[in-house]
Amino acid sequence: MSGDDRKLVVGIDIGTSGARAVAMAADGSVVASGAAKLLSHSDDHRDPIGWWKAVQVALAEALGGIDRQKVSALSIDGTSGTVLPVDPTGAPLATPMMYNDPVGDRALLDAIANHAPRESAAHGATSGLAKLLAFQSVPDVFRVIHQADWLAGHFTGLYDVSDENNALKTGYDPVSRSWPEWIGRTGARVELLPDVLPAGAPIATIAPAAAEAFGLSAAVVVVAGTTDGCASFLATGADQPGDGVSALGTTLTVKMLSERPLFAPEYGLYSHRIGEMWLAGGASNTGGVVLAEHFLPERIAVLSEKINPVVDTGLDYYPLVKPGERFPVADPDFLPRMSPRPADDATFLKAIFEGIAGVESLAYQRLTELGGPALRSLRSVGGGAKNVAWTAIRMRKLGVPFLPVLSEEAAAGTARLALAGARKAGVL
Repeated sequence: MSGDDRKLVVGIDIGTSGARAVAMAADGSVVASGAAKLLSHSDDHRDPIGWWKAVQVALAEALGGIDRQKVSALSIDGTSGTVLPVDPTGAPLATPMMYNDPVGDRALLDAIANHAPRESAAHGATSGLAKLLAFQSVPDVFRVIHQADWLAGHFTGLYDVSDENNALKTGYDPVSRSWPEWIGRTGARVELLPDVLPAGAPIATIAPAAAEAFGLSAAVVVVAGTTDGCASFLATGADQPGDGVSALGTTLTVKMLSERPLFAPEYGLYSHRIGEMWLAGGASNTGGVVLAEHFLPERIAVLSEKINPVVDTGLDYYPLVKPGERFPVADPDFLPRMSPRPADDATFLKAIFEGIAGVESLAYQRLTELGGPALRSLRSVGGGAKNVAWTAIRMRKLGVPFLPVLSEEAAAGTARLALAGARKAGVL
């Protein structure tokens, strides 16, 4: 085994309930992992001290299973749109605003609406830019940064660096790869914005204090991370234009890699830049929420055994629990189609499966119509991916190879960015 083969990287994921860390070999295999719930002195998921404690515990657990000196790079993902103001040492100056915390000041939101281009991801009360405007008057503020930026700063000592994915909702333009000049016209203090690197680009070597604290080599490279959503996509192994990933959870989310960016505000669709490719996706209101409206999980399991997925019911369902759809149809008044209801529950369940699969197929067609490539392969995550009958129906409806998922751990996707960064830095 060569020296390069023995080297490892670490990916760290911080979410709303805890942190996870994985150590990954150069071939993409996960060799160790660790996890920790948020450990906060205030029991508040907004507490940055709790974030850092959870990262410390998860990382220590992962490192406990490997030779720490073999780690050559690490990277961190965080929740998209979670923002906090800091001083030059990284000390938080106010309680962070989480990804789903809205800014209530109408004047700030109007300023963004009046100046941001229609396709920008900075629109809306929960955007990073709205939070920058809300935080920029905090006394002694040095930068307003994202959750992943702040945690990466604990390893580099730098609290003024972000990545292209976390910066997107703060108004960053991934096409020109710059902070656009219109941000200043909103009244934002542009000097508070972090410097931005591509996801997977080396930031700096690890700070001596961090290397000592975790028993890591002083040569470890800290790599620009990403959002938790992008990391989850990367974890699956999807890496070519036309590779799609469907998340079959409470709702249906579809994502696909494209050679070009896709922006369609009417669908809530924008694109993250990853390497020289673009990750575009949309979220439907159909999904597991519709199944739960009609059947308990145990009943679904029993009925699924009775389904013949090869033969179509002929029922043209668009399953929703109430009017309104986001993607692949953008219509707040869009009506559910779930009739006629067959007398047989297994047939009814099958028709719902077919309907959701039809929406999924239409969603990928819509991405292609908007300028993306044709779907070439599909990977599936979420609870619905485990249902054999539903999977067979989806394979029939979508007509592309269904490939295995390498991992559903966002931390594994971030480790893949660390691999890319380690190679760019010449340490792997």
